[in-house]
Amino acid sequence: MEDPIQLKEEGNKYFQASDYERAAESYTKAMKLNKDRALQAVLYRNRAACFLKKEEYAKAASDASRAIDINSSDIKALYRRSQALEKLGKLDQAFKDAQKCATMEPRNKNFQETLRRLGADIQEKLRIQFSTDMRVQKMFEILLDENSEKEKRERAANNLIVLGREEAGAERIFQNNGVSLLLQLIETKNTELVLAAVRTLSGMCTGHKARATAILHYLGIDSICMWMSVDNEEISLAVCNLLQTITDCLLGQGKEEHHGKEESLVLDTKKDLKMITMRLLDMLVSKNVSGQGRDRALNLLNKNIPRKDPKDHDNSRTTFVIDNGLKKILKVVGQIPEMPGCLPLTENTQLTASILLNKLYDDLRCDPERDNYRVICEEYIKSKIDPQNMDKTLHAIQMVSGVLQGPFDLGNKLLGMKGVMEMMVALCGSEREIDQLVAVEALIHASTKLSRATFIISNGITLLKEIYKKTKNEKIKIRALVTSDKTILYSVASALVNCTNSYDTKELVPELVQLAKFSKQHVPEEHPKDKKDFVVKRVKRLLKAGVVSALACMVKADSAILTDQSKELIARVFLALCDDPKDRGTIVAQGGGKALIPLAVEGTDVGKIKASHALAKIAAISNPDIAFPGERVYEVVRPLVSLLNTERDGLQNYEALLGLTNFSGRSDKLRMKIVKEGALPDIENYMFENHDQLRQAATECMCNLVVSKEVQERFVADGNDRLKLVVLLCGEDDEKVQKAAAGALAMLTAAQKKLCSKMTEVTTQWLEILQRLCLHDNMEVQHRGLVIAFNLISASKELAKKLVESELLEILTFVGKQEDDPKKQHVINAARDCLTKCMDYGLIKPLSRA
Repeated sequence: MEDPIQLKEEGNKYFQASDYERAAESYTKAMKLNKDRALQAVLYRNRAACFLKKEEYAKAASDASRAIDINSSDIKALYRRSQALEKLGKLDQAFKDAQKCATMEPRNKNFQETLRRLGADIQEKLRIQFSTDMRVQKMFEILLDENSEKEKRERAANNLIVLGREEAGAERIFQNNGVSLLLQLIETKNTELVLAAVRTLSGMCTGHKARATAILHYLGIDSICMWMSVDNEEISLAVCNLLQTITDCLLGQGKEEHHGKEESLVLDTKKDLKMITMRLLDMLVSKNVSGQGRDRALNLLNKNIPRKDPKDHDNSRTTFVIDNGLKKILKVVGQIPEMPGCLPLTENTQLTASILLNKLYDDLRCDPERDNYRVICEEYIKSKIDPQNMDKTLHAIQMVSGVLQGPFDLGNKLLGMKGVMEMMVALCGSEREIDQLVAVEALIHASTKLSRATFIISNGITLLKEIYKKTKNEKIKIRALVTSDKTILYSVASALVNCTNSYDTKELVPELVQLAKFSKQHVPEEHPKDKKDFVVKRVKRLLKAGVVSALACMVKADSAILTDQSKELIARVFLALCDDPKDRGTIVAQGGGKALIPLAVEGTDVGKIKASHALAKIAAISNPDIAFPGERVYEVVRPLVSLLNTERDGLQNYEALLGLTNFSGRSDKLRMKIVKEGALPDIENYMFENHDQLRQAATECMCNLVVSKEVQERFVADGNDRLKLVVLLCGEDDEKVQKAAAGALAMLTAAQKKLCSKMTEVTTQWLEILQRLCLHDNMEVQHRGLVIAFNLISASKELAKKLVESELLEILTFVGKQEDDPKKQHVINAARDCLTKCMDYGLIKPLSRA
């Protein structure tokens, strides 16, 4: 068993070495073994000192108190408790402890100074509190007085909002019955007063869990939801922000530490969060809720229910909403505004509900959870399908339409339910306009999101054309036309994707294939016609047939016809066509570069990435002025920068860097555009990469960018390692990386004299690296090294002297004395320029250059 005295000494050593964590651990171990009360007081006192250093003030105060309980005259413990209490904002108690210390040691200057400071702080705190209390009281008097002037009331309302955002002001309002008074303001139903009250409450809740919980319980979630349901956009939004602030506090987000505020006892936040979620779900199907209020409820659910981080294994909020509210969300997406009894909606309500359906589905972690989601949807939709009640059936089809805009896989399965597709097509033949409208809307989503286009072409196009001819409703006419064109365009794009084999496929691991065969499981085999040789032949034939021109025409189609899914398919085809560098000139000539830009900016995330990658392939090897003429070249920068992301694969990163290198070498305006798009930090990160090609491409890109003054200033700025990185890259074994880094360093040292002296400070290896560059076998690298040396010599006599006193003088002399040779004259001249400058300083004699 360890000795507590030895452990105490060990803790003292750790404390002296500033290792407060280990010191505290040693004191804690000693406490468990010790039985001597006097020693126990010392251990508590010492551990209190550790907690003070670690800024854990509540623990420090607690330990100091335990030491004082054992020995009430322990002056060190008293002083440490005073320090901790001061940090916790308990100035009165801190003052009492300091006063005891000063009584015990009247001549101690530290105690006297602490007393003076605490006395002044207490007076200031009292003054602020008194001042704040008076201001709060005055503001409420003005606001609640119906006879107050309008300007006075507005000014008081604004001041109250500002005060609610300050911690001291928020606490004074809370302590002085402010929540009750704010509730009175809300009950006036005066828009300005309601907004002022709600915004003040939001400020008071921000970052303070205890206060937020108390305000939630005082106001009541039913009242908050009722205020959010009003048909006033400003009030509805303000109340939504208040509820979001309360939710953030309950979830522990946006937490701010307030020393001096010991939070009240907060009950289990899960219960409050569940209560809020249930009320929001109830709002979705209530006829008393405005369209604005319904949108707010959906937005709050969208923001707070699905996990923000997939690494977080707890998706219980999502499963709770699915079990208790999925049918309510489906009811919203199944609403038909043209039918009587429809819930109040805005133009965004149903799309927002579809987004929520998608987020909830994506947040599920396993197949049983997804099956439960699907079963709830299927059962609810089946319950609405009634051949004897067409109105009820319409709602079912509208629900399917809404899900089709949400989770892709689920929408596909719902379309496969018995009779759903047939019902959608049959509704097209109805005489009722409402039936036609719902059916056409559903067919639009079915044909654009899923591979159901063939079914619709064979069964529905004729009906759609008939509807277009006979209906007088322009809304239906447009939708019928769009569905026909949209379906055809989608089908063509799908066919081209099949031809170019540009779907994402998972690579089969040979070992796993063998294992699957051994266990007699089916292993999907690649079709012979999908092998690379066959695909390449098909791509060449498509290019020869002018497919790029056809794709460019498809991109120009009306936005109602060209859906995001069709854009993704076209982007996939373009990427496959760009695979061979020899074909990229043909693609540019037929307008492919221009057509890819809108595809990289709008559409699905996958589609934008595919289009951006295709642009990168073109930008990497093409003349930007030809591939993207005029101002269009600046639109390409953002898609390229979007590929500089760790979530993208190495090839996408590499080709984006090549494209940016090509662009950055064209003009200062393009360099500035690359900088403004925030590419620099990503390019710098890739300069650290272990992958040789990525590191080389990033360094070459930086070599071009350092021509820009703005980039140079980033290197000059204090507190960064940019220059050190470039200097160290000059010492790399990879010749291409060395060449690019040396080029960047040559330009930097030529443009900024400050960087010449800074170069000698960033690493002790700078001189050795410079000497290696000046002796390099590759003349391009050697020339860049000699230019760097000349820049350093030209910068100042002190730097020149440093170089002359090193082995570099011999290197410069050796290179400079060589006979003239046209092949390497630029290298020889650079060395001679260095020697001439040294002679001008008087550091070497003319004979040394003979």
